[in-house]
Amino acid sequence: MRHSFLTLGLSLTLSMGAFADNLNVTSPDGKLVVAVDCTDGSASYSVKYNDQQMVEPSRLGLKANIGDFSNGLSMTGNKTRRIDDNYTMRGTKTSAVHYVANELSVNFQNAKKQPMTVTFRVSDNDVAFRYSFPQKGETACMVVKEELTSFRLPSVTTTYICPQSDPMIGWKRTKPSYEEEYTPNAPMTAKSKYGRGYTFPCLFKVGKSGWVLVSETGTNGNYAGCHLTDYDAAKGYQIAFPMQEEANGWGSAEPAMTLPGNTPWRTITVGASLKPIVETTVAYDVVEPQYEASEDYKPGRYTWSWLIWQDNSVNYDDQVKFIDTAAEMGYEYCLVDGFWDTQIGRKRMEELSRYAQSKGVHLLLWYNSNGFENDAPQTPKNCMNTSVNRKREMAWLKKIGVKGIKVDFFGGDKQHTMQLYEDILSDANDYGIQVIFHGCTLPRGWERMYPNFVASEAVLASENTFFTEHHAKQEGFELTMHPFCRNAVASMDWGGTIMNRYMSKDNKSRHRRYTSDLFEMAAAIVNQSSVQCIAIQPNNLKELPQLELDWLKTVPAAWDETRFIDGQPGRYVVLARRSGDRWYVAGLNATGTTLKLDLNLPMFAGQQVDCYTDKAVKGSQWPETMIRKVKVGKNGRAKVELLNNGGLLLQ
Repeated sequence: MRHSFLTLGLSLTLSMGAFADNLNVTSPDGKLVVAVDCTDGSASYSVKYNDQQMVEPSRLGLKANIGDFSNGLSMTGNKTRRIDDNYTMRGTKTSAVHYVANELSVNFQNAKKQPMTVTFRVSDNDVAFRYSFPQKGETACMVVKEELTSFRLPSVTTTYICPQSDPMIGWKRTKPSYEEEYTPNAPMTAKSKYGRGYTFPCLFKVGKSGWVLVSETGTNGNYAGCHLTDYDAAKGYQIAFPMQEEANGWGSAEPAMTLPGNTPWRTITVGASLKPIVETTVAYDVVEPQYEASEDYKPGRYTWSWLIWQDNSVNYDDQVKFIDTAAEMGYEYCLVDGFWDTQIGRKRMEELSRYAQSKGVHLLLWYNSNGFENDAPQTPKNCMNTSVNRKREMAWLKKIGVKGIKVDFFGGDKQHTMQLYEDILSDANDYGIQVIFHGCTLPRGWERMYPNFVASEAVLASENTFFTEHHAKQEGFELTMHPFCRNAVASMDWGGTIMNRYMSKDNKSRHRRYTSDLFEMAAAIVNQSSVQCIAIQPNNLKELPQLELDWLKTVPAAWDETRFIDGQPGRYVVLARRSGDRWYVAGLNATGTTLKLDLNLPMFAGQQVDCYTDKAVKGSQWPETMIRKVKVGKNGRAKVELLNNGGLLLQ
């Protein structure tokens, strides 16, 4: 990993003197401009892209127990520098990043002469900013009572956003868990479902000018996880802290900071098209690793019985079947879900882990996060809630050869909950264990911050296609939304590429899957996570066509590069991902009709490639997966066709 920071001249405009009330900082390519203003004691910023107003003047500042940093402000100085940073990551949409940005740090003071700095980093399509506070005198800590940061979008803007839920609702009082439904292309004036605002990330279409994606990154145990309020015509959207009722009302919703200290970064990704939205790396660009990896963590694929076979499958004999299935497919892992401590037992789990390793497979084990913040009955409980418990448990996991854990049921964004996430990750790294979170918050730069972090659910995931037919019918819509929002900012554990055609162990009963086999296969490319669930069932080994099995055996989980090809949120998507020197192009269609596309595929220019497509079968509701050779033009153009709820693969 290499870091280099060069101080160079920036595109910085001052309206007056050295301590101007108006400052501009421009992206390296000159297209993105952030203007910072301080008028009548109030600080604000705005964003233009290609001379189009993407974020109108929006408030800056916060109120703390030590002082008001939102009113009576004046600029006292500024600093600029150019950032040129090369870094590598495992397990994200790209493995190597060259981050170039112009940085502007603006110093303010309030009416009591208390200092605050707002730092902006502006790259070609991204803005990140945060607040910093020094220690002044003996005051060495502060509590943030309210953050006034806002995002005012032009009136022509429509929204693609997900509501924040009420606290302590849902199954066994486990919400909020970022598992609500998106509403596409809605007016800003529409009220959120619960009146609690919206979870990050938030996607906006600014008329014909382009797109804006708002999120945050760098949140750890030193701050709370935030979200956006409902829209206010005067204020826009404002940063909101967690609800006090979260976590059974225990702990403060107001974050506390030691001094000197920084808030997390607020991020804004801007583009005339959706390409910068899908390809952004800003969540990782502005954060730093919190510790070194204790070992070389391996990406891979895993099987999972619970998705279709549910709780009763968590027994020794059934888990052997799923281990054998993983081995047959060449997959690296098998996830054993809740109640394993009672339905299998710890002694037999040691035996099961030895058996898995004899087949070239390693186990991942499920845990309840703590047990006192909700009523979730699944065990094991109270293994992850304290350092003593965690280290005892993780020592045992390392001893028996378990390579990862899935920790569930967090239900909130308070600072103490964020600290729990960080503590679990840090302790797990000491024992060489990777971590997946479920029933949880959005990861905020964690793939780079914590090298053993894999992914979080934080989405209305695949389990819901099992639970209800409504969500089975919505699967196409959901999976064509997430590349533009949820999965654009962080790895996502969707929970399984489902190859059963019916949501039952016998693959004949309950409701059907409404997507084609090829849609599910392509989703394994579109959904990004370094340890990817391929929820293939033992029966699928005999039922699926051989060409599908052959492809599923080779699907990568780690990517070196990602490119957006085409798509619209909630309707269709075509992405290209590179693993090593091999490109995979995957498409999903949820438009309700057959889609004919003329794609620009420069990575395949002049080449003959394998093309997997759906073929409608007369008298059957299930298309047949076909493979043929397609010649891509020297100009990189290729014409393709996708059935509704169908998929596409080119490689």
